[in-house]
Amino acid sequence: MQTVSPKLGNTLPWYRHRWPWLLMSGPAVVVVAGIFTAWLAISRADALVADDYYKQGKAINKDLRRDHEAQRLGASIGIAYDPASAVLRGRLQMRQTPATGEEGQTLVLNLVHPTLPAKDRTLMVHPAADGSFSVPLAEMEQARWRLVAEDGSHRWRLHGTWVWPQQRSIEMNAEAYAPAE
Repeated sequence: MQTVSPKLGNTLPWYRHRWPWLLMSGPAVVVVAGIFTAWLAISRADALVADDYYKQGKAINKDLRRDHEAQRLGASIGIAYDPASAVLRGRLQMRQTPATGEEGQTLVLNLVHPTLPAKDRTLMVHPAADGSFSVPLAEMEQARWRLVAEDGSHRWRLHGTWVWPQQRSIEMNAEAYAPAE
């Protein structure tokens, strides 16, 4: 009896076919992406989360008292930045004198960058008798800045969001914090 064996044509080794490579490319891409993600996590600081976020969350009611005090005083502030002269100008207005009755009190302006704490700026200004002030400020980067204006003793504050340079100026008014009736 004679056995007939089928003649196998030109069979190529497995690595010469495209399907094994196509099937292996998916896991290979995942491994490369995982290594890249691990490198990003190790090399970059996680600056967006505050260390004491729980305490900050519990302090929200204390912070609201400062907003209500600004509302009681009728505080408002207008600020504009002139990039040509690198000067930040503004005017603080109050319907009532602060409870301490201080003249020429210190005004603290905090410009908070949305993602990079190293770019945050704190400016101490002394408004004139009419409430106007100006302070030199190096170039402002294009960003959605969080602006907080408060008195030197931290009794009241105004806050808002300033999209620079789309908004050339910002107006913050304590009446915006009034509860809806």
